[in-house]
Amino acid sequence: MAAIVGLLVGAAFVVLIAYPPPTGRRRSRPPKSSLGDWPRISDTGTRRAAAAFVLDQMDEAAVVVDGNDRPVLTNGAAHSLGIVRGDRLASAELRDLTRQVRRDARVRQTEIELRRNDHTGPIAVRARVVAAGGSDVAIVVTDLTAARRLDAVRRDFVANISHELKTPVGAIMVLGEALTEAGDDPVAVRRFGERLQREGARLSGLVRELIELSRLEGAGEPLHLTAVSTRDVVSEAIEANRALADSRHIAMFLELDGDLVVPADRPQLVRALSNLINNAVSYSLDGSGVVVTVRAEDEAVSIAVTDRGVGIDPGEVPRLFERFYRVDPARSRATGGSGLGLAIVKHIVLNHGGEIAVSSTPGAGSTFTLRLPLTDTKNHESKEN
Repeated sequence: MAAIVGLLVGAAFVVLIAYPPPTGRRRSRPPKSSLGDWPRISDTGTRRAAAAFVLDQMDEAAVVVDGNDRPVLTNGAAHSLGIVRGDRLASAELRDLTRQVRRDARVRQTEIELRRNDHTGPIAVRARVVAAGGSDVAIVVTDLTAARRLDAVRRDFVANISHELKTPVGAIMVLGEALTEAGDDPVAVRRFGERLQREGARLSGLVRELIELSRLEGAGEPLHLTAVSTRDVVSEAIEANRALADSRHIAMFLELDGDLVVPADRPQLVRALSNLINNAVSYSLDGSGVVVTVRAEDEAVSIAVTDRGVGIDPGEVPRLFERFYRVDPARSRATGGSGLGLAIVKHIVLNHGGEIAVSSTPGAGSTFTLRLPLTDTKNHESKEN
């Protein structure tokens, strides 16, 4: 609400500067305020320049059109959002609104879709159209695209978390009932008890990862950067997945370009690499291999995790790091995946000032590569000694 009030006050200020009252009528001097005397700008060109300056400071797009719907005053946002193209309003809906406002001087507000001038696709906007004196009409447009995207993410998150929690909770309730009824059968009690423990562990892991992801996204957990050996963190991440790999006869290899050092929060970096390796093992074919490669690249270190698994369809790649997104839901649930592992990896890498990329060929495997800023090895040696 405060933003809307500020927007309206700003728009009114622009209109006062750009369209002063007729000079044929005497005006009394405005009363003094805490800001001093109201500034007087006598030159029309200066007034228009001042109005244009004010408009350009706004995040919202602003346009003033004359009686022929030709823009006479615009700001940069009006052009980038595609409201103005050449010497006309690009939107037929906005042109209709300006004519309605010109007829009855009533304020109009609506939400419409526009296409940016850079052809990046449709965007949702809210337009407010007001009379600005004579036949002129002022239009203020707010881009709603980011807000709509955030709302969609929130809705998806609520739907996904409800589904993910429902599965283990439902299983726990069923197993608890079965356990109660099998009180006289020690074998059944043991079997149901073990399954109950597994579902409880799954639920606990999901909640733990949700809490971790929330901290990473909200910057609630500050980084504790130290000079970290890539050999050490990669080896630790590999060992964390050794049992899973051995159970499926998947060999793991480490290729190092020396013992490179990065400034990192060691537990977080180990977690990110462990998630990538776990993902590679989970989606690999039995008896295949996973390779972790560490290389120096300019002022960064590149850590790549490559598998020879099922691969990923190109259309799936842009969504890989979304919360709860799974390329193969059946396989993920069979291996106990929560759908949060890659989202956690992404936020850990971004919080370290790095980046992550994916290359994959369906049927031939995938490579996840993260790049982190590289520090000098001598500094690492001096800290450890």
